[in-house]
Amino acid sequence: MSNKNINIHVHHVTRIEGHGDIVVNASEGKIEKVQWQVPEAPRFFEAMVKGRHFSEVATITSRICGICSIGHTLASLKATEAAMGIEISQTTRVLRELLMHAESLQSHILHVCYLVVPDLLRVNSVLPLIETHTDVVLLVTKLHRLANELSDAIGGRTTHPIRARVGRFSMLPDKKQLAEFKARLIESVDDLKKLADVVKSLAGNIPNFTRETEYLSLTYDKEYAIYDGQCITNDIKKPIPVSEYKGVVNEFIVPQSTAKYGKFNRASFMVGALARYNNNYKQLSPLATSVANMLGLNGVNYNPFMNNIAQVAESVFAVERAIAHIDWLLNHDLLLENSEIKPKAGKGAGAVEVPRGVLFHEYEYDGKGICQKANCVIPTNLNHNNIQLDFEKMVPEFMHLGEKELQFHLEMLVRAYDPCVSCSTHYLDVKLKK
Repeated sequence: MSNKNINIHVHHVTRIEGHGDIVVNASEGKIEKVQWQVPEAPRFFEAMVKGRHFSEVATITSRICGICSIGHTLASLKATEAAMGIEISQTTRVLRELLMHAESLQSHILHVCYLVVPDLLRVNSVLPLIETHTDVVLLVTKLHRLANELSDAIGGRTTHPIRARVGRFSMLPDKKQLAEFKARLIESVDDLKKLADVVKSLAGNIPNFTRETEYLSLTYDKEYAIYDGQCITNDIKKPIPVSEYKGVVNEFIVPQSTAKYGKFNRASFMVGALARYNNNYKQLSPLATSVANMLGLNGVNYNPFMNNIAQVAESVFAVERAIAHIDWLLNHDLLLENSEIKPKAGKGAGAVEVPRGVLFHEYEYDGKGICQKANCVIPTNLNHNNIQLDFEKMVPEFMHLGEKELQFHLEMLVRAYDPCVSCSTHYLDVKLKK
């Protein structure tokens, strides 16, 4: 087929969560159609929590995602606490942040090593690498297991944590167990350096593609924002409170997607590891910064494929911060909090940075603590618009490579965003006919 005639229809991109389609048509060099389509059946978690007691809401909404379940749990808890004016102790905060870093390591390692590295090596899955790169696969498995087990130890489960509750934890970790995890995390630093060397050896295969866009994330004056912060983009100077998130995300509907799109100052924005890095890179820890620099991140970067490099740097940061949090826990008395929470009417929003980007939850409760209204804004939902505009720039720039190579690069671009597509679908267009 001539490079001037392109007919691509990828029915469900592989190595991502959920279903997304790529459609590109060009005739005699004229581009007729370029679309990133989301055909997933919508889900109704906001409706599921309506009428539920506040103590049940986070347990339900954690099921939005099996990968970012910790982030959903904590965003949900923060929103409920904001609605009812509940303050948490420093111990609860440190444990929550430790959980967040465990999830970041868990998710980033899974995505970069199992889903992205095969693209850099031009193989269809991680399975061939078991034979060709056995040591690397074993190293990745070791890191992933550490993150899983740390999540389990703090949250009570590897996914869908059960110990994190409104205002407290229902069970605290044993200090002996924490000390053992600290030793394993310190050991993992060398493992992450080895992994970074592997990624560096493949970095030359990252496509040379850039599109400057708006980058949305949380920002926090005390450190690289993961658990706390306000909304920031590279287009604004003053952070915006999480309570005003709707004026930032500006969700809207498009025909080809069951997930909503978002935009703020420009036609689209990006969320995720690269957005966090671009907005907050000066707050990264020294070791994470050195890894980022080694892998080609030396400040603001406009190549969406570098999102995966930012994930590697954030994995190092997650381990460093996890060690620091465990040190804090080991040096303080850990007391189980059992104070009764008296519900009150209110409305509140909470946000955290999950691996795929900034996540918002918002709830409204009545005086009995029964949820009257809910809204969840998922990171992938916020990235769909940016993926579409990346496609529109990439297709004319890469058409000369031919249909097969263009398709490969478009699929690789989608995977670079680490999308959780089914989590993002919250819209259904119902047309009634008499």
